[in-house]
Amino acid sequence: MSNLSSSLSPAPTPLVSVEGIQKVFIETGTRIELFRDLDFAVAAGDFVAIKGASGVGKSTFLHILGLLDRPTAGRVLFKGRDTSVLSDKSVSGIRGGEIGFVFQFHHLLPDLTVKENVLMPCRIAGRLRRADEERALELIRMVGLDHRLKHLPNELSGGERQRVALARALINEPGILLCDEPSGNLDVKNAEVLHHQLQDLNKRLNVSILVVTHDLNLAAQARKVYVMENGGLRLERESTIDRHG
Repeated sequence: MSNLSSSLSPAPTPLVSVEGIQKVFIETGTRIELFRDLDFAVAAGDFVAIKGASGVGKSTFLHILGLLDRPTAGRVLFKGRDTSVLSDKSVSGIRGGEIGFVFQFHHLLPDLTVKENVLMPCRIAGRLRRADEERALELIRMVGLDHRLKHLPNELSGGERQRVALARALINEPGILLCDEPSGNLDVKNAEVLHHQLQDLNKRLNVSILVVTHDLNLAAQARKVYVMENGGLRLERESTIDRHG
């Protein structure tokens, strides 16, 4: 009889995970604990949504996962590496090269064209290769804006600007895209376009996506939906159907 345990493949290392994290603020002398002893992981290629009331700490949690903020206690691991023991330079390298961010407001540079805005992370990294330009053009095509390459942000609609921000977040080929209310500033029609593009990019690029949102339609695109409440995360739904097949 074969040894079952030896025939099973080990579970893959999560792309990003947190172990026992806590976040505490002191505001006007009052101690505010957003979450405590929180464990969470995002696998490669997954699509996860986090819902919750305003003020429960969704954005703070996203910033901790994206290495923009540090937990009061606990560990944040990226590809199994404990980021708390890494140098600031190493953490900055992970943040800039392996994590993409999309926020509620696009933060495009007003004097740069669509293509130039998408390429800006490459310039910040001190490089601008032919491969980067080709990737920029492909991403702009994927988000349906190849006819807007030379347009400035003020010549675009709100939905188009957010799609430029989405392409920009993907230019460095990150393993995970962290989105904070990405459609929160859009009308229903443009929000729907963005939602479907997130799902399409998750499938085509195999990029992990984590969104925090109040939008039930966006949450419905995700494979897993969590609710942040009472200092923790509760799994509300996990799809048993591969939406990307």
